[in-house]
Amino acid sequence: MAMAGESSNNNYGDCDGKSHRKVGLVYDETMCKHDTPNGEDHPECPDRIRVIWEKLQLAGVSQRCVVFGGSKAEDKHLQLVHTKDHVSVVKSLSTKKKDYRRNRIASQWNSIYLNGSSSEAAFLAAGSVVELAEKVAEGELDCGYAIVRPPGHHAEPDEAMGFCLFNNVAVAASYLLDERPELGVKKILIVDWDVHHGNGTQKMFWKDPRVLFFSVHRHEHGGFYPAGDDGDHNMVGEGPGEGFNINVPWEQGRCGDADYLAAWDHILIPVAKEFNPDIILLSAGFDAAIGDPLGGCRVTPYGYSVMLKKLMEFAQGKIVLALEGGYNLDSIAKSSLACVQVLLEDKPIQGSSEAYPFESTWRVIQAVRKKLSAYWPSLADVLSSNLIDQKTSTPIIVFSSSDSETEDYADDILDQMSRLNIENHHVDTVSTSWRRDLSKVDVWYASFGSNMWKPRFLCYILGGQVEGMKKVCVGSMDKTPPKQIMWESFPHRLFFGRESSVTWGVGGVAFINPLTNLNDQTHMCLYRITLEQFNDVLFQENGLKVDSDSPLFGLDTLQLVEKKGSIPLASGGWYGNIVCLGKECDIPILTMTCTLSAVEKFKSGEIPLRPPSEAYVNTMVRGLVEGGRLSEEEAKAYIDNAASKPL
Repeated sequence: MAMAGESSNNNYGDCDGKSHRKVGLVYDETMCKHDTPNGEDHPECPDRIRVIWEKLQLAGVSQRCVVFGGSKAEDKHLQLVHTKDHVSVVKSLSTKKKDYRRNRIASQWNSIYLNGSSSEAAFLAAGSVVELAEKVAEGELDCGYAIVRPPGHHAEPDEAMGFCLFNNVAVAASYLLDERPELGVKKILIVDWDVHHGNGTQKMFWKDPRVLFFSVHRHEHGGFYPAGDDGDHNMVGEGPGEGFNINVPWEQGRCGDADYLAAWDHILIPVAKEFNPDIILLSAGFDAAIGDPLGGCRVTPYGYSVMLKKLMEFAQGKIVLALEGGYNLDSIAKSSLACVQVLLEDKPIQGSSEAYPFESTWRVIQAVRKKLSAYWPSLADVLSSNLIDQKTSTPIIVFSSSDSETEDYADDILDQMSRLNIENHHVDTVSTSWRRDLSKVDVWYASFGSNMWKPRFLCYILGGQVEGMKKVCVGSMDKTPPKQIMWESFPHRLFFGRESSVTWGVGGVAFINPLTNLNDQTHMCLYRITLEQFNDVLFQENGLKVDSDSPLFGLDTLQLVEKKGSIPLASGGWYGNIVCLGKECDIPILTMTCTLSAVEKFKSGEIPLRPPSEAYVNTMVRGLVEGGRLSEEEAKAYIDNAASKPL
C-alpha cells in the first residue's frame, strides 16, 4: 500500500491486457495541522481530508492510484493571481508569529481562522494542486484528485475569505497558461460545483478568454454566502473575457441531482463542446451534498459521479479535482470515493434518477441560456415546453406549532434517495443533542433593525411574515416567546447597506460597526431567548436551514466572544459576525452584524451603502415607537440620520 507522501509504482495493466487510467491522488497529513487557534469546533476541520483518505484506502481505491504528498507553492506562482502583499501576509503566519497577531489578522478577514500551521498548509494546498495539474498536462497522469485544505475558491487577489487563504485552482490554471506554454494548454475549463459561488476564481479570470469559468451555486438573489451580486447570472465577464464567465445561481436550497444534471445538460455540456478545453480543473466542493450543515442542498454521490463522468468526455479526460468545501464528513467521504471510482473508469456508474428539477431550476436555466446565447450559439434554442414541464414544485414550508419541519425535510430527502436507488448510501438523522444543551442557556439578543418591532422578530421564532416582507420566515424549532424584553443604547454606528435583500426587496438593511465609538449611539431592543433560539435566528438571518445538525454559535464560541468582544462565524453571511455588548443580569448581550472587512468594503464603495426601503423604515419606526423609545418623528429622523451620514 502506498502511504501519503510516497509515490506508488502501480502496474496499470491486468493479466487480461486491459489498460487502466493513471489517476493521481494528493494527500499530506501536514495540512491537518491547520486548525482553530484553541481547538474549537469548526466546520472546516482537519478530519475533512482524513475521512476522505481513510475511505479511499478502505475501499482499495488509493492502492490503484499514484499517490504523492504535498508540494509547497512558490511565491512567484502564487503571485500570478494574488498580490505580493497578500502572499507575504500568509507567509508570515508561521509558528513564530504571536497568537494575538494572527488573531488580529484573521479578524480583518471574512470567515477565516488561523494558527501557527495555517501558512504551511496554505502553501501545500496551492502547490499540490499546481503539481497535480502539471503532471496531468504533461501526460504523466491521466487525471487526479488533490485532497487539500484549506480550500481556495473564495480567496481573492488581495484577501483571504470563506475558509480560503490561497485560490488553489486559480493558481494552477495561471501556472499552466503563463509558466508552461510548452505544454500546449491554451484553454482551461474551470468547473465549480461547490454550493457557494466561486467569487475569487471569477475575479481572477474576469477578463481572460483563455479560461471558461462555470459556477453552479446556491445564490438566493444574493442572500447566500458570499452574498451580493457577484454570483448573479448577469455576471458574464468583461472585455476579452466577456461571455467566458457562467453563473448558475439557484434561487433556493434543497437542489439535488436532477437540478444539477439539468444545468449540466442544458448549459455546461453544450458550452464545453464549443469551448473545447485542453484541460479541466474542478473546484470540487461537496457542500451541496445531502446532510451538509452549511449547504442545505441534496446532491448524492451518484449525482456527483454522473456530473464528473459527463465532464470526462472532454479534454481527453484530462481533469483535476481539487477539494473545496464540504462539511458533512460522511457525505464528503462517500462523494469523493464515487468521484475517484469514475476517474479510474473501472465500472459503470450505479444508480438512476427519476426525480425532476424544481420549477425554479428551469427558470434559472432559461435565464442563463438567454443571457449567454449571444456568446454561445448552442444555447440559442428555446427549451421545449415538454421538457420544462417536467418539474417539481418549488418547496413551500407550511408553519404550525407542531415543530415538524425537520421531519418533513428528512422525509423529503429520504424519498429522493429511495427514488435514486443508490446502494450503500444513507441519510443520517439530524442530531438534536446540541439543541438540548443550548436550550438551557439564556442570552439577550440585541436587535437594531427591523427586528426591533416585536411582531417582526416573532417571525423568526414562530414563523410567518409581517406587512412589507417578501419572504416567509421558517421560525425557530423552539417557538417559546422571549422571556423578557428591554431597551438599551450602545456606542456603535448604525448604517444601512446592500442593494437589496430577499426579505425586503430593493433597499438597504441595517448593520452596526462592530467597533465601539463613543460618539455614536444605537437604540437596540433586547430579547431574552435561549442560545438555541439565537442560533435559529442566526440561521435565518444568514440564509441557512434551521434544521442543522450543528450550531453556528455554541457554548465554546459564547465563552470566546465574551473574552474577545467580536467573532466572525463560519457561515460567512451578511450577519456572520457576533458582537458581545456586555451583560445584563449576568446574561450576555449578543448582536449580529457584518465583519470588519465588510465595513471597510462599505466605506470603499465595493459593497454599496443604500437607504432602507419604505417598508423597512416603517417596521423600524413601529419598533421604536411601540417600544416607547422615540416618538414617530424622532424615529424617522434617527433612521434618516443613520442612512445619510457618511460611514
